[in-house]
Amino acid sequence: MEKVIASINELVWSNALIVLCMGAGVYFSIVTRFLQVGYLKDMIKLLFRTKASDRGVSSFQAFSIAISGRVGTGNIAGVATAIAMGGPGAVFWMWAIAFLGSASAFIEATLGQIYKQVNNGQYRGGPAFYIEKGLGIKWYAVVFAVATVLSTALFLPGVQSNSIALSMQNAFNLPVSVTGVGLVILLGLIIFGGVKRIGKVAELVVPFMAGAYILMAVVIMALNIREIPAVLSLIFRSAFDLEPAFAGIFGMAVSWGIKRGIYSNEAGQGTAPHAAAAAEVDHPVKQGLVQAFSVYIDTLFVCSATAFMILFTGQYNVLNPEGGFLVHNLPEAKIGAEYTQYAIAHHFPALGSGFVAIALLFFAFTTIMAYYYIAETNLSYLDKSENKWAVTALRILILVATYYGSVKTAEAAWAVGDMGVGIMAWLNIVAILILQKPALLALKDYQRQRREGKNPVFNAKELGIKNTDMW
Repeated sequence: MEKVIASINELVWSNALIVLCMGAGVYFSIVTRFLQVGYLKDMIKLLFRTKASDRGVSSFQAFSIAISGRVGTGNIAGVATAIAMGGPGAVFWMWAIAFLGSASAFIEATLGQIYKQVNNGQYRGGPAFYIEKGLGIKWYAVVFAVATVLSTALFLPGVQSNSIALSMQNAFNLPVSVTGVGLVILLGLIIFGGVKRIGKVAELVVPFMAGAYILMAVVIMALNIREIPAVLSLIFRSAFDLEPAFAGIFGMAVSWGIKRGIYSNEAGQGTAPHAAAAAEVDHPVKQGLVQAFSVYIDTLFVCSATAFMILFTGQYNVLNPEGGFLVHNLPEAKIGAEYTQYAIAHHFPALGSGFVAIALLFFAFTTIMAYYYIAETNLSYLDKSENKWAVTALRILILVATYYGSVKTAEAAWAVGDMGVGIMAWLNIVAILILQKPALLALKDYQRQRREGKNPVFNAKELGIKNTDMW
């Protein structure tokens, strides 16, 4: 079974997916005239413009839920892995895919808003909803919803909780079973409070966790301020095969940088549109721009924080594909979060493992919260009545998966979860490439109203967009 899963994963996460994600990002950047640059001010302003309602969360809460899903173990362990496999140049390619992916994130989030609906008094939306309503292909939407529920409720929570439990054990000698029970209690208190409670917790925790982590990176950069030009130069030279030390792994730098970037920022994967659809806004583009900005926060800020801490302190290894190492600064370190631990301990010996453990706790726990929200939204699609027993069963399932992952190795769950996320990405990117017109019409409408000095308000009928319940 493990070999079968590994074979499917190789197929799902092949170079074809990388090309598809990159191609979609380039295409959407061009057709939106690089809105990720031109509308940067709007992205920031719109973060705080709307308030929560009885049916939806505020723009900032939706942004925070999406960030919860994007920022996870990949921002710590994933970045370190990219550097270990592809060298410092991988960091540049992570930035590149974030820049391009921001346009894809705009399209999918805007579609999530356009085709949202109200189920049991709450806004619901996401790829399953816009695939059925926009493309009119019911089976396609059902496949996406089922794959998403299985991945986010059953397989992926255990991966995140396993990272938390192991890091807490290593840093504070806390038994994994104790951590598992603690996680289940905290998660239960939040998810049994519904979507509104998830939004409130996310808007409080996300700014704190990201801010503290980025602040640590800034402190380490300040302590190595003379090295800034050299490190930036190393990243760019390595990214374009101009650094002799890493000349043999140029392809690895591109591949690993893009793969880890896609996995971390999730642009185009179909996860963030669920949160985007929950927002109370008067024009879909407003939430589309907010979600485009969330990709920047994930990669350009949080992933960069990890990369800079590792590179500025020199606490990393780079593997040679032909055997051995190109850089071997840490003889005993495993690839992953340990690089970040060593980087922090380089300047603050007492903080290394503890700080990373706390960061992983916040990053991974909020990701499990986001997983639950995504799973519940897709259950809502499959069961429009939102049967209370079905919702309760889903909550119990994710709590069990979270505890099980804490006390058991999560390798199998990680592999199956990877497969599910990869399938989601394939289904969603193909869907948004076909169903791009409504999002582009909405963008033109937003731009027109802005030019006229109006506060943009959306009317789907005026634009000829059909099957929209809320507009």
